[in-house]
Amino acid sequence: MSSPKRNRKPLVIGAGVAVAALLLGLASYTATRPDDAASAPKASGANSTSGPAADVTVDPQSGAYPELEKLARRDAKDGLAIGRADAPVVMVEYADFQCGFCGKFARDTEPELIKKYVDAGTLRIEWRNFPIFGEPSENAARGAWAAAQQGKFWQFHSAGYAKGAKEKGFSVDRVKTLAEEAGVPDLERFAADMESEAAKASVKRDQDEAYGLGATSTPSFLINGRPIAGAQPKETFTDAIDAALKAAGGKKPQGAGADVGDAKESVGR
Repeated sequence: MSSPKRNRKPLVIGAGVAVAALLLGLASYTATRPDDAASAPKASGANSTSGPAADVTVDPQSGAYPELEKLARRDAKDGLAIGRADAPVVMVEYADFQCGFCGKFARDTEPELIKKYVDAGTLRIEWRNFPIFGEPSENAARGAWAAAQQGKFWQFHSAGYAKGAKEKGFSVDRVKTLAEEAGVPDLERFAADMESEAAKASVKRDQDEAYGLGATSTPSFLINGRPIAGAQPKETFTDAIDAALKAAGGKKPQGAGADVGDAKESVGR
């Protein structure tokens, strides 16, 4: 398995994180190990459309890690999140726009999770930019952040993961076209935001967080602190969300679903 050549700073979030990081790192390796039919970069980024996107077996008995659960930011103003900030379950998603498996998850699984759990107020999804395939991925990540500044991240997410979008690449001009497709109202501001130091800092923060967890492939997830690597079958996610909801007492906040907004309409278009 090849890995991106970047500085991987350790993430200091408390005792026991090393075990959790090892679990996620091992799962990431399994998802892209050399013995698979495809090589590591292709395994992470191939545009597969059938069967499990990554050959990873997630132990249903594996527990969540409190240190990892604390990574949920629950910022009501986070434009890269969908769902109530006080939802009992938070799924943190580390992904790259050039990753074919991420696209498969975005089109096939995420909309169903939003319909079943986010709309009900029981799940919040927090996106983390994790560009691992070079400059085009970095362009898309900064574009995603810039779109979020105008409340259009999830529309940009849908445009970036639409079928055929990856094949057109993610040059700076192409990312600006995606912003237009996503309905970003002020494209001049978008272009400026995309090249800003704030965009670069935000992407680096997310990237460092993922590397600190031992993630080596995309997509990678944390569901209330439980690590899952790869675009697994939908049941893997529903089982993990149901287990996390049960552990949280099975309660959802009053007025559940009220703060979801209309971004869900664009997810997985």
